[in-house]
Amino acid sequence: MKYIFLLYCFLFSVSGFGQKSKIDFKSIEKNSKDSKSPYNYEKLIFKFKGLPKSVDSIEAQRLYYGRNFRDILSTDDERFKNLAEAFKNKDWENSISLGKTLYYQDPTNLDVLLILLRSYDAKQDVNNFVYHLSQFRLLADAIKSSGDGKTEKTAYNVNSIGDEYILLNMLNIGLDYTRSSKEVKGGMLDIWEKEDNKIYIKVLYLGH
Repeated sequence: MKYIFLLYCFLFSVSGFGQKSKIDFKSIEKNSKDSKSPYNYEKLIFKFKGLPKSVDSIEAQRLYYGRNFRDILSTDDERFKNLAEAFKNKDWENSISLGKTLYYQDPTNLDVLLILLRSYDAKQDVNNFVYHLSQFRLLADAIKSSGDGKTEKTAYNVNSIGDEYILLNMLNIGLDYTRSSKEVKGGMLDIWEKEDNKIYIKVLYLGH
């Protein structure tokens, strides 16, 4: 039995994302670096890795957006390129081995989590699949609660282009949409358009 359908069901069932709230990036940056704060990044990572189901929505939001103020894995990193190549070749053993190494370095990386999910699905490893799915859901919900995507002011906020395309998959936005972009404070605003439908997504450049 395949378990990846659980992920697909989650990705494409995106009616009502819950309460939307303006994100206080300055507070996230300050608390992520404060060892005494309950929202200290390392404390949240420990909880995220140890018992992801205990992480609440505020903590998930601070984990996801707190990545902007940390040294994180770059897609230009040779290790990430090796992981992507192993995944492309359906080399599940290496995908898991390389993915686990990068996960320990950067556990909130959505690209790495998705590769691990697909690889564990291929290996029929339900326990690891469900564990990482819980983590993925937390971070995806943080993105989805950042806005409604209907206007420039209520755009979804994502940390990277890669995360933007993951969100587009969740929204079922395909190649029949056209994209236009413009620079805005703190990032780049992408407008995805099809006929009368528009989706606004802001790619953040907070740590740059």
